[in-house]
Amino acid sequence: MKITRYNGVEPKLQKRHQLIPAILNSLEEMVWSASAQTYKLLYINRAAEKVFGRTLAELYDQPNIWQLMIHPDDRQRVEQVFETLGERGNQAVEYRIVRPNGEVRWIHNRVCAIADIQGRVIRIDGIATDTTKRKQAEAQLCTESDLLQGIMQTSVAAITVVDTQGNIIFANARSQQVLGLTQSELVERHYNSPTWKITDFQGGPFPEEQLPFRQVMATGQPVFDVQHGIEWADGTRKYLSINGAPLKDADGVITRIVFSISDITNRQKVEEQLLYDALHDKLTKLPNRTLFMERVDHALKLAKRNQDYLFAVLFLDLDRFKIVNDSLGHNVGDQLLIATARKLEKCLRTTDTVAHLGGDEFTILLEDIKDIKDATRVAERIQVTLKSPFNLNNHEVFTSASIGIALSSTGYERTEDILRDADIAMYRAKELGKARHEIFDKIMHDQTLKLLTLENDLRRALERHEFEVYYQPITSLVTGTLTGFEALVRWQHPERGLVSPVEFIPVAEDTGLIIPLGEWVLYEACRQLRRWQTQFPTPEPLKISVNLSGKQIKEPDLIGQIDHILEKSGLDGRFLKLEITESVLMENAETVTKMLLQLRARDIQLSVDDFGTGYSSLSYLHRFPVNTLKIDRSFVSQMNSKNRNAEIIRTIITLAHSLRMDVIAEGVETLEQLTELKLLNCEQGQGYLFSKPLTKSEAGLLLVRLPQW
Repeated sequence: MKITRYNGVEPKLQKRHQLIPAILNSLEEMVWSASAQTYKLLYINRAAEKVFGRTLAELYDQPNIWQLMIHPDDRQRVEQVFETLGERGNQAVEYRIVRPNGEVRWIHNRVCAIADIQGRVIRIDGIATDTTKRKQAEAQLCTESDLLQGIMQTSVAAITVVDTQGNIIFANARSQQVLGLTQSELVERHYNSPTWKITDFQGGPFPEEQLPFRQVMATGQPVFDVQHGIEWADGTRKYLSINGAPLKDADGVITRIVFSISDITNRQKVEEQLLYDALHDKLTKLPNRTLFMERVDHALKLAKRNQDYLFAVLFLDLDRFKIVNDSLGHNVGDQLLIATARKLEKCLRTTDTVAHLGGDEFTILLEDIKDIKDATRVAERIQVTLKSPFNLNNHEVFTSASIGIALSSTGYERTEDILRDADIAMYRAKELGKARHEIFDKIMHDQTLKLLTLENDLRRALERHEFEVYYQPITSLVTGTLTGFEALVRWQHPERGLVSPVEFIPVAEDTGLIIPLGEWVLYEACRQLRRWQTQFPTPEPLKISVNLSGKQIKEPDLIGQIDHILEKSGLDGRFLKLEITESVLMENAETVTKMLLQLRARDIQLSVDDFGTGYSSLSYLHRFPVNTLKIDRSFVSQMNSKNRNAEIIRTIITLAHSLRMDVIAEGVETLEQLTELKLLNCEQGQGYLFSKPLTKSEAGLLLVRLPQW
C-alpha cells in the first residue's frame, strides 16, 4: 500500500515540475541562474532571446557572452556589483547591453546570492527586465521638462500658476519685471494681492467678475486677452494683457490655473498716443474736427433724451489772420494759433471743449448751459481776452475773433447742421464788422435759403455748360520736367463770375450733383489729355489726375462709366490717375478695395489725395492697390528742415517707398520746400512754384515750350 501511494504521488510532482519551465518561459522578464564561480549559465528562460537578440544555445555555450554584451561604459560598475554580491546578498543594478545589431537596450537586473550549508556562495539567481522604453520615456520627459522650463524662464510673458484659492504657487523669472516682485515674493501671494491694485486703463476699479481668475473659475473655460491696469502703492501703473487656462484632474475638476501675463504698457502708450494724435490737432494740441464732432454728437443725443438739456456750439475765426501770415510769416502765424488755443482754454470750464478745425478756425462746445446768455458771456470773455496783445518772435501781434453761436434748442437732428449754422453766424459777424459775436437766427436761416439758389444755379450750370476744367502741372522733382496735370473744375457763373470750388463743391456733394459733374470733368480731362498727347508727343506720355468724390465711389456703375469714358476719349487707361481722399477710402474699406482692384486691372493709376490729414487709413494702406501718395499741402506749406512737418513728410515718403508707391507733394511754393523735398527723395510736386492752375489754352501754350523747372 505504501509503495502504491508513493508511486501515485511521484507522477504528480513530476507534472508540477514540468510546469515550472513553461511558466518561466511565458514571462517577459528574464529569469536566470548562473554559477557563482564561473558565471556559466545554469538556466535562463526564453525571454532572453528577445532581450539579448541571441539564441539560448549561444548564451549557454559561451559562458562569458553576457559580460561581453554589457556596454563598455557600464561593465566595470556591473562587475563590482557581482563581486560584492556575497557581502550584500540581494542587489539591483541597471545597465546597458549592446545587441549583435548594435542596438543599445537598458536592463534592470535584480540578483540574489545563493549559499550552501557552509555559507559559500555557489549560485547567483536573477530576474532581469528590459527597461529601454521606460528609459526613453524618462529621457523624453526630461527633455520636455527642460524645454518647458526653458520656455517658462525665457518667455517674454510672465507665467504664473495659481491654486483654486487664487494663491500663486509658481512664477517664472519674467514675472519679476512684469509684476514688480521676485519669484519667491510672488509665490504664496494671492492673485488679487493688496501689494497692487487692479484697475481699468483709466485708473478706476476693475469689475471683480471680469478678473481672469474669476472668469476661469466660474466657467471652467480659458480666457484670452483680458486687459486691465495694475497699480502699485507708489502710483506706478502698468497695463497688462492676460490669458488664463484651467488645469483639470481626471474628473474634470479645476486644480490649478495657468496665467500668461504680457506687459502691454508700451503698446498701450503708443496706441493712446496714436489715438491722441488722430483726434487732436498737431499744431495746437487741441481736439480736431473728428473729436469735436463726436462730442457734439454725444451732446445732441443727450438733448434728445432730456428736453431740459441745453448746449451751444461756437464757431470762431480769427480776424486778419491772413495779414499776420502774409506779413510776418507762417511761423508767427502758427505761434499765434497756439497762443490763441491756450487763451481759449482759460476762458472755458473743464467740461467744455475747444477744438481747432484748421487754419484760423476754432470751435467750442458749451455743454449743459442754462440759456443763451451763458454762451454770449463766454463769447464776450473770449473777446476781452483776445484784446491783449501777443508777443510772438519779438513781434507784438493784435487779433480779435468773429464768433458765431448756434443753440441746440433750435432742434437739430445732425451734428453737421449745428456746426454749419454756427459757421453761418460767424460769417455774419465778419460781415458786420468782425471782433463780435452773432447768434444764428431766422435772418441767417433766410440767408441759408440762398444756398438753395446756389444749388439751383449749380443744376443749371451743368445744363448750360458753365463749368471749365483747369489744369495744374505736376512736375518731376528728379528731372524738373512736366509729367502731367491735375484736372481742377471751375465754375464761370454768368452773374457772379468765377466761383471758387470751395463754395460750390460742398453744395454739389450735398445734393448729389457731384456725380454728373464729376463724370463730365473726367471725360473732359481724358479727352483733352489724349488731344495733347497727339499734338505734343513727349518721351514719357503725360498723365492726367482726376479727383473722385465719395459719392462717385459709391456709384454702382462707376467702373462702366470709366470704361465708356476711356473708350470714347481714346485715352489709354495707363495715363489716367484717379485721386481718392483718405476719408473716402476708409468709409467702406472692403467695398472700396474691390472697386480699386477693378480699376488697377485696367492699368488705371490710383492716388491717395491729401495723405496725412486722416487718421485711420495707415493700418489699412497696405491693403489698397494704390500707386501714389499725395502729401497734403498743409504739411508742405509749414515744412522746413528743422520742424516736425519735415519729419512727417520723411515718414510718409519712407512708408510709400516701402509699399512701392511714389509720392507727390502738393502746395510747393518756395525753393526751400523744393530743396527739402528733393533731399527727402520725393518724386513729384505741384504748386505755385511751378505753375498755378491753367486754362486748357494756357496749358497748351505751356506744352509748346515744355519748360524745365
